[in-house]
Amino acid sequence: MIKRISLLTRKAGLSHDEFVRHWLDIHGPLALKVPGIRRYVQSHIQGETTRADIPATELEIDGIAELWYDSVEAMERSSATPEAQALYADGALIIGTIKSFVVEEKAIID
Repeated sequence: MIKRISLLTRKAGLSHDEFVRHWLDIHGPLALKVPGIRRYVQSHIQGETTRADIPATELEIDGIAELWYDSVEAMERSSATPEAQALYADGALIIGTIKSFVVEEKAIID
């Protein structure tokens, strides 16, 4: 199983609440139509914690998207579909910046 994790920052001019509402109510249902996505989780930022011994990054994040696929190849096939292209076009309406990672989970506590 492969997962793509994306750190999302809203477009300028949108409030955090406007971003979250669109992401959940409009963008989320579009993801349901994309073939090959095994799981999709939106993590809506509610607050931030810091540690006294490690400085925080300056990165401002409004949400974290997690998408699971059977393999990197399945992710690439899924991303090429018209449904995925519609999803990406909608994302461009609300996402100002994005940083994505392709990861393989290693469960420590399961």
